[in-house]
Amino acid sequence: MSVTELSPLNSNLDLYPSRKGQPAKIIPRQDPCVYSDDAVRPPISREDIQFYQQNGFLIIKNVFPPEEITDFKNELNHLCSLSTRTADNRFILEKDQQDVRSIFEVHILSKRFEELSEDPRLIELARYLLNDDIYIHQSRVNYKPGFNGNGFNWHSDFETWHTEDGMPRMRALSMSIPLTENTSTNGPLMFVPRSHHHYLSCTEQTPAHHYIDSLKEQQIGIPNPANISGLVSQYGMVQALSQPGSLILFDSNTLHGSNSNISPHPRSNVFFVYNALSNKVVAPFDEAPPRPEFLAARRSIRPIP
Repeated sequence: MSVTELSPLNSNLDLYPSRKGQPAKIIPRQDPCVYSDDAVRPPISREDIQFYQQNGFLIIKNVFPPEEITDFKNELNHLCSLSTRTADNRFILEKDQQDVRSIFEVHILSKRFEELSEDPRLIELARYLLNDDIYIHQSRVNYKPGFNGNGFNWHSDFETWHTEDGMPRMRALSMSIPLTENTSTNGPLMFVPRSHHHYLSCTEQTPAHHYIDSLKEQQIGIPNPANISGLVSQYGMVQALSQPGSLILFDSNTLHGSNSNISPHPRSNVFFVYNALSNKVVAPFDEAPPRPEFLAARRSIRPIP
């Protein structure tokens, strides 16, 4: 079942309160996951759409051929080489300040990744699922180098995007393209299936300039362990094991994280976050100053043609 009609949108109404000193709660989702009507033909199979709607994620194999992945990897290596020659805040290093952890705004830093962000293989699916004009809320590469790639704590992206960026509703999604094999040993993404139906609020208030520390290790905006355990007990956990050229798609509110990578093999994925134009950000709901533009598009919103 798909739902296209929402309750009247008041961008300043906080339907998903979090980080306001109140006890952590589990709030039922109040938004659809798939916004297009069932009468509209999807760009992938209806079985895949139903799986995504039910579970909050989907892995599609063989979307990009090997020669394109080689091109993307070469572009990533070029960007990583720039990190040693620039003080650009978009380049995030691991705690030891040696290896690249993440690179943000890759669709602006790189013409090749800009082209990828507007590739019809991604755009048509994102438009179908969100049923709106779309724009890039955030883009990044998570490099996770071998031996030294630290993990990412359990979190819902939407909790951060809503609280710290001012994204009103759950009308956004992430698309990740593995540039290396994502194995069980190099820190792949892990999802809690069906967790996107539940919003896990957090207790701690957002410190000033929290984003600086959170990009290396997120501590605020991490759900209560008991709430995570409850969802895992009910739904389990799934590793997003995938080959280069696959597409990993997940809803903005799907609970996910990843372990550290102590294997010799890096786990490099490029991410594009697509948001509905009708859902563009307003003032952050934690009433703190907005995060920088490279983390959340606010002034440079451009609908993808």
